[in-house]
Amino acid sequence: MKKIIFFILISSQILSAQTLNDLYFGTDTTFDIISWNIEWFPKNNNTAGEVQEILTRLEADVYALQEIEDTTLLKQVVSNIPGYECYFKSSYYGGLAYVYNTNTIQINTKYEIFTSQPYWNAFPRSPQVLDCNFMGNNYIIINNHFKCCGDGILNTNNTNDEENRRLQAVTYLKQYIDNILSGKRVILLGDLNDEIIDNTANNVFQDFINDNTNYLFTDMQIAQSNSIDWSYPTWPSHLDHILITSELFANFQNFNSLVSVIRIDDYMSTWSNYENNISDHRPIGLKLDFGTASYVPEKIGVDDRVFKVLDVLGRDVQAKKCGLVFKLYDDGTVEKKIILQ
Repeated sequence: MKKIIFFILISSQILSAQTLNDLYFGTDTTFDIISWNIEWFPKNNNTAGEVQEILTRLEADVYALQEIEDTTLLKQVVSNIPGYECYFKSSYYGGLAYVYNTNTIQINTKYEIFTSQPYWNAFPRSPQVLDCNFMGNNYIIINNHFKCCGDGILNTNNTNDEENRRLQAVTYLKQYIDNILSGKRVILLGDLNDEIIDNTANNVFQDFINDNTNYLFTDMQIAQSNSIDWSYPTWPSHLDHILITSELFANFQNFNSLVSVIRIDDYMSTWSNYENNISDHRPIGLKLDFGTASYVPEKIGVDDRVFKVLDVLGRDVQAKKCGLVFKLYDDGTVEKKIILQ
């Protein structure tokens, strides 16, 4: 018992001693994409310096940002980070931005979609698309910031209902990906302002969830797990999501791939320090491993040899639990598997 207490005390001291110097995410061998709502950047005079250090420490290949109010200041921040550039839409700007590593990312095109008046109700901010190459492969990233608020009840008879507006955005985006981007490696992300674990009747993302042969919310396991790891902890709710198409399923199953809400507040002493100076949202990051598959192929007919199934946080779960799980076999091998249904 003394050893356990000692371990807890030491762990607590280490956690409280963490600073931004200890923050990291990206690696040289993975494609690292981070979505982050930086609440009406900047919040105060401290914000720019803190954000510059965070972006530098996380070392993502692509940052998809939301709620960028001062574009001039963000450009200045990014200019101080070697090898990075930023992009905003010039004709109409809705707070969306990309920051990307010019040493790892080749930009093909950058554009907005659903910009005309018939789509304004569904999209108060037009989705921003980044068509880019990483390690010779093409990827389409779609950055979004959906309509906020609502009562949690989807009313399809009311065009001004917040949930219905988000449902229409999902419908348009799915049709766009199905028809225009079929066969592409697509990553749809952003502050989508709704829960992916809502019941079916009120779930604005149900069309994506139902089409699980073509789409996967990489963060479904996060949404189904403890609220301390959610992206919007003050509600608490998990509102920031990363969706991938089937062309990326195999890469997401590679052992070194992962998705994580990055709890920057842990590195800034308290949540209030983070929220008061930077944002009310935590970033969410996707790490895709494109090396040779290091996970164990599925073992057909040997489930009786599985002695433990863990989620991404190392907790015991049911063998048939949907999402990303790790199966531990009695021969010492580990299988990383996405269970869709």
